[in-house]
Amino acid sequence: MSQASTRALGAEALRLVEDEHRGANWKRWGPYLAERQWGTVREDYSARGENWTDFPHAHARSRAYRWGEDGLLGITDRQGRLCFSVALWNERDSILKERLFGLTGPQGNHGEDVKEEYFYLDSTPTHSYMKALYKYPQAAFPYERLVAENQHRGRLAPEFELIDTGLFSERRYFDVFAEYAKAATDDLLIRLTVVNRGPKSARIHVLPTLWFRNTWAWGREGEGYWPRPHLAAHGEDAVRATQASLGAYRLHAQAPAGGPRPERLFTDNETNFQRLYGIPNRSRHVKDAFHDAVVDGRREALNPAQEGTKAAFHYVLEVPAGGSVELALRLVSEAQAPAEPFGASFPQTFARRLAEADEFYASRLPTALDEEERRVARQACAGLLWTKQFYHYAVKAWQEGDPAHPSPPPERLRGRNRDWSHLYNRDILSVPDKWEYPWYAAWDTAFHMVPFARLDPLFAKEQLLLFLREWFMHPNGQIPAYEFEFSDVNPPVHAWACWRVYKLTGAHGKRDRLFLARAFQKLLLNFTWWVNRKDVDGLNLFSGGFLGLDNIGVFDRSKPLPTGGHLHQADGTAWMAFFCTTMLSMALELAQEDPAYEDIASKFFEHFVAIVDAMNHLGGTGLWDEEDGFYYDELKQEGQPALPLRVRSMVGLVPLFAAEVLEDRVLERLPGFARRLRWFLENRADLAQNTSYMAVCQRTGLGGRRLLAIPSRARLERVLRRVLDPREFLSDHGIRSLSRMHAEQPFVFHAGREEHRVAYVPGDSDSGMFGGNSNWRGPVWFPLNFLLIEALERYHHFYGDDFQVECPTGSGKWMSLVEVARELSSRLSRLFLPDASGHRPCHGGDPRYVEDPAFRELVLFHEYFHGDTGRGLGASHQTGWTALVLQCLARRQQSP
Repeated sequence: MSQASTRALGAEALRLVEDEHRGANWKRWGPYLAERQWGTVREDYSARGENWTDFPHAHARSRAYRWGEDGLLGITDRQGRLCFSVALWNERDSILKERLFGLTGPQGNHGEDVKEEYFYLDSTPTHSYMKALYKYPQAAFPYERLVAENQHRGRLAPEFELIDTGLFSERRYFDVFAEYAKAATDDLLIRLTVVNRGPKSARIHVLPTLWFRNTWAWGREGEGYWPRPHLAAHGEDAVRATQASLGAYRLHAQAPAGGPRPERLFTDNETNFQRLYGIPNRSRHVKDAFHDAVVDGRREALNPAQEGTKAAFHYVLEVPAGGSVELALRLVSEAQAPAEPFGASFPQTFARRLAEADEFYASRLPTALDEEERRVARQACAGLLWTKQFYHYAVKAWQEGDPAHPSPPPERLRGRNRDWSHLYNRDILSVPDKWEYPWYAAWDTAFHMVPFARLDPLFAKEQLLLFLREWFMHPNGQIPAYEFEFSDVNPPVHAWACWRVYKLTGAHGKRDRLFLARAFQKLLLNFTWWVNRKDVDGLNLFSGGFLGLDNIGVFDRSKPLPTGGHLHQADGTAWMAFFCTTMLSMALELAQEDPAYEDIASKFFEHFVAIVDAMNHLGGTGLWDEEDGFYYDELKQEGQPALPLRVRSMVGLVPLFAAEVLEDRVLERLPGFARRLRWFLENRADLAQNTSYMAVCQRTGLGGRRLLAIPSRARLERVLRRVLDPREFLSDHGIRSLSRMHAEQPFVFHAGREEHRVAYVPGDSDSGMFGGNSNWRGPVWFPLNFLLIEALERYHHFYGDDFQVECPTGSGKWMSLVEVARELSSRLSRLFLPDASGHRPCHGGDPRYVEDPAFRELVLFHEYFHGDTGRGLGASHQTGWTALVLQCLARRQQSP
């Protein structure tokens, strides 16, 4: 690459190129450290899968993890070998703050929930620059009160949050900023800044901590099981780390301005069996020694030989009111170590990397964004990049237990994930939320990759292919759902994500066809699994289970129905039509250079037609309700007519997603597929009624164009009338998951003596279905809103500006479908933008985000949002699919 090309590319973009071509391993180090390893399925060795109680938060400081590590604002390498994070103590807390605290699923009145204040502020894709913030109260952290109060509250009450305890009154808290800048691939500069926001001087203990993940105590050999590594004091200001595969590193720590050098503490990352189980320890020095030494004053817990597998620098800082203290550290491989770790180049490197981050985002974000929109976009990118995590889970080894430990209960072999013994995960993965969901969820990942494609195209493609590899995908073709139950069924959106990423990561004619072909071949297996397993009656009406929408249905759709029989699911069937149209588009694209794909394209076209016909016509009107103008699930019981379940929910909007436009100019180059299409047009005209699969564009000057879609134009208009009605689906902040009409008219169904009720619940869930920590009965969710926006754009591509709908319904204002898509994008974007009074709807009226300058510019990207107010709900850092706001902000700026 020429110097001119390099300059044009920009420093961060060049690092991405170097990493992709293995010229420099810029992604070896990153924010890959989980924020919660305790309470996960992979650390659970109980007989009945009781993950929350088998490894609780109280064990986390004393018990060595088997499959990963966690920490506060931390980093690790891509194999999770050597970890760095920050530990804190305010001289009032009962424990050393080494990790984020939150409630378990059973403790929370709305399921598991982190009870901390922290924010992702910045990151580049190679993590050459990163910044995050933790807000640490100066009063004792109310662990017991948070648990007790939330357990006391019922499901109709709001969650009891940290702000409700009064800990942030008078701004009595520390802002702890963690910044990282890479001088080279294995040379990480670390800057910790502690700011006292309170009215009085306050003391804080800061322990930058370095440790090795325990890979040696399990009695195993082979990949990922290295011999015991070593940490030891080095010189006057460093800790030296050596590990078999990683080599030798040093962590240098500089004394704070005007203060003494920090003390070095050492112990081992080994379980404290004596504390937890009352039996002798296997190691003299154990994991919780720093807590014992700093909080309890038990210095004998430390290793006086200044060596071990866990080490920390202990700073004791007196921070004046409104003042700050800066700490400098440097983690560097000995091969890249500079002569002077803290010379003039240290602040210069931070300044340069931040400037390069600004340059990178100036090139990747829409230029028309204003200052607030750019701030939201930048923090959305930061959250997306910070929630990459080293994820390790080998099901066979987990089921068997380890040679050096007691055998786990035999019930485990018949329990959770018993059919997934082939699954072997040891990768960097994009996870939904590193505390609440510190594991992957397949359909979440698919949505994550759309905004990722803008930032790091290679990572987006690699992640999507990874889920299709043989150590992930089941031999039968199923994609693993998530660790709680890999056999659960998520909506089949992986093909859509592959297709979107393919188109987003290259100009027409310059796209990565090898990626598309690799994905397509494996997706054929997944499609076959769906057809063979989820079409119960062989009628092209699909079930599938809860399909990611948790409590949206009348029943728990992942369990046998209380009535017997099964459901014909409007969303399950529509998802399969969506899957068909996406695979058809992929096949037609690949057929441009390989005619062999024309045959499989015909297969997907015909399968789509069969599904659409069943959905619209089977038994008369299929799953369509002519009276209501909506698609509903049907209950099918032996010997009885199908019974529609008239719940107006997002389930009935999924049929709109399956819409694809075929261009005659493309079909002309594919004679085999074109012949088959003509045969259908001439011989199966009976299937045209109430479907759009053979609708021909009548607009002049556009050439031949055909629409494949489930609803006819008339039915599309009827559904959109409800979608855009503020009394039903349209909120100020996007499309609700359940019609607001169910607030006054709940749907009630009786099965024997049991009553099943679906009512509009715009906020937290009022039921315990799926743990009660998510709610699809009213709130606004980004992923399905985004698919609707894209579908509207495809419909507009076919129908053009002549197709107008009233938006909002009853307003007298008419819009084209692309204008509606832009309006929905704008409403979703406004969740995070300050209104005239400075309030961002996502913060739910919390006055700190208006009145406190240290909060004012901070944004949280929640899992879902209140259907009336827009307040963020569920996981507070689910920037994965909520990072789709990047796409919404871009659409918001597009010209009509």
